[in-house]
Amino acid sequence: MADQIQKIVTGLPDLKDVTGVWAVADSRVAQGDAAFAADLGIALARTHGTGGQMWQYRSVFDHLLRLLATTTGPENVAQALRLVSSAEVASTKLDRYTASLLASSHEATDLAVAFTGRASEELRACLVHELVLRGVVVEEMPGIAGWATSPHWSHHPLGWLPLTLSDMERSADLPSYSIRGSGHSMPYGPSESRELAVITSARVPSAEETTTQASATAMAKAVANWAEESNGRIEARVFDFAEPVDAQLVPNALLTLGLECLGGVGKKTALSVAGLPLAQAWRVLFAAASTGGAYNSGSYGAYGRLAAWQSLAALAGSPEGATAGEAEAGVRDCVWHGFGADTKWFEQVAWDIGLAALAPGRRRLAVLAATDTD
Repeated sequence: MADQIQKIVTGLPDLKDVTGVWAVADSRVAQGDAAFAADLGIALARTHGTGGQMWQYRSVFDHLLRLLATTTGPENVAQALRLVSSAEVASTKLDRYTASLLASSHEATDLAVAFTGRASEELRACLVHELVLRGVVVEEMPGIAGWATSPHWSHHPLGWLPLTLSDMERSADLPSYSIRGSGHSMPYGPSESRELAVITSARVPSAEETTTQASATAMAKAVANWAEESNGRIEARVFDFAEPVDAQLVPNALLTLGLECLGGVGKKTALSVAGLPLAQAWRVLFAAASTGGAYNSGSYGAYGRLAAWQSLAALAGSPEGATAGEAEAGVRDCVWHGFGADTKWFEQVAWDIGLAALAPGRRRLAVLAATDTD
């Protein structure tokens, strides 16, 4: 086996097509030799995993990881964990990706080994919430419950999240993985809710912008990856009105705020606004955070869940330091709207989001718009 691995490692840079290497690994794993795939991945990383990382290495390594992580069986899980825990490849980003792969493809009972064997704390934390997203009651899972409910990891960012799904999270679009690739839904575009019209004779109270850098950053958590890793742009702003604003007047209010994303809306460019169920608002933000924009793969399920919660909480005006329960209560008290327009700001390709949250008391309106293109 060592000779075959060394031959592959040495010849990899000269290959014009790596499907032959894929086939060798597929055959060995099918025969029950999962260790071969892990050994090959580690050997490849040791020789080719630094610097620019040539395309042959990236392609083969990803195939090996997907092969182990999506093929059922406890030995494949164990070898996938050994591969990503090796010193040659270990990284936070890889842990997040691996947790998503494993949770999508294996029974929770087979994944308990990650909490007793060789796995980083980051991978374990991600795996807990990837499983939660898939409806697993982690607090009752032997081998997982002890770690998931222990206080030692409460300082971890994911430790803020509840270990059970709220009602609004049950519509999460989770990716499906295979050796050859992945797929996911994109819940962007026109709302299915009743569309609200601009009331021409209505008076909108005067508004003062109260956006701070901190509030803008927090509201944009779910879509930040679109701007940081792709071609996206974001507008996140907060306004306080002098008098309460009726929910039916949100379309009118949006037109008075000087939003960049709605620049040019008028007789020839219509504004589309609709009441939005909270579950749909969460679904949109979770997809944006977990699966990414046009040119990136997002933060995967665990951190996608966290970012969606953070954006919703900030849009609702939850105070800093609020618990997840307190944040959820504030989010539920808001009236949510989705909006869009065929303006020059929105790319109108596939990745367009417009959300508005009218807080209790109807004087605070928070707006988040995001767009991306390939």
